[in-house]
Amino acid sequence: MAHFYGDLQGCRGAATRMGTKNSGISAHVRGWDFGVRVSVRWDEEKQRDMASVRLTGGSNGHHGGRCLGEYTVDDLFKGKGE
Repeated sequence: MAHFYGDLQGCRGAATRMGTKNSGISAHVRGWDFGVRVSVRWDEEKQRDMASVRLTGGSNGHHGGRCLGEYTVDDLFKGKGE
């Protein structure tokens, strides 16, 4: 059974993928010089889903990546009085 689910829309229509706690799920959406990789995985130690967001050098890969952050569901409520 899928723990993670993702979808993507492009000129050829929609595509979906599923991931388990063991596999996680990742997508790299990019142009030639610039892109973003989003990954979601199960963190066994914290017992929760973790999402990471990275800027990438795109398809040509001339630039190294940069981590924008790692997040959990708790980050949805930060600063909202929770």
